[in-house]
Amino acid sequence: MEQRKKHRKDRRDGWYLEGLDAIHVMMPYVFGPRTKNEAVLSEVIDLTEVDRYLAEKNGRNPEFKYTWFHVIAAVLAKTILLRPKMNWFISGMRFYERKDIAIAFNAKRKFSDDGEEALARFVLDREGGSPLEQVHDYVWKFVTKVRSNDAPEGIGNTLEIVKKLPRPIFKMVAWGFRTMEYFGIYPESMAKDDPCYSSVYLTNLGSIKMCADYHHLFDWGTNSFFVVINEKKLRPIFNEDGTYQMHNTLKLGFTIDERIADGYYFAKSIRLMRHLFAHPELLDLDASAPVEFE
Repeated sequence: MEQRKKHRKDRRDGWYLEGLDAIHVMMPYVFGPRTKNEAVLSEVIDLTEVDRYLAEKNGRNPEFKYTWFHVIAAVLAKTILLRPKMNWFISGMRFYERKDIAIAFNAKRKFSDDGEEALARFVLDREGGSPLEQVHDYVWKFVTKVRSNDAPEGIGNTLEIVKKLPRPIFKMVAWGFRTMEYFGIYPESMAKDDPCYSSVYLTNLGSIKMCADYHHLFDWGTNSFFVVINEKKLRPIFNEDGTYQMHNTLKLGFTIDERIADGYYFAKSIRLMRHLFAHPELLDLDASAPVEFE
């Protein structure tokens, strides 16, 4: 984790951002909560280079195959590392930069109506080498653990207890949780497995044959960035002369708290993502390796 000079307003999970202009300081008070400040974007990714890259990686017959989900998570993690405002959040009416880079997602223990969901939270090691290898190894361990253990974990254990309380007490407990979150003292033991305490909340709707361009943010936790993965489809990719070829593509839907940065910053971050998808071999380099993309 990056070391910085401590500030009395720091949170356990975030560095307080001081010196912001008056407009940003006033935004949480004037513009309302996170769910009223959603910027919605979408991007169609040409998977030609990703498919080639994955075929090469999997041609070595690894025990656990590399997938485009691993690539997407690695691209998001590296983008956030190189574009730090994408890791900002607002809590308790203050701006913070998250101390870690965390990609959260849900995984069903089995594909059925009554299959339980397990919560995953991958944290990038800035000095830990290739972001793709880090994601791949984490998902491998997580999937192995989920398949061998049916018990709920982390926050799930706490919620199993809380849900049995009478409604008035349940309401008081919820108020207590929100108050602790406002002051940045929500217990780490509960936040560490909560996907709402992440840099990116990633949902893979394509895995269940669904398509959606948008998922709302939450006014709980600190997550400012939601990404929806749609189903892979063949789409026409046009050349400058008007001709086209059908390529394997994937549509991503982005929902971002627009208060954390301006449109120019978001657009440049999207361009970096495009470059990484077009050159996935860059994911083999160290996570902190710079990328020239303009």
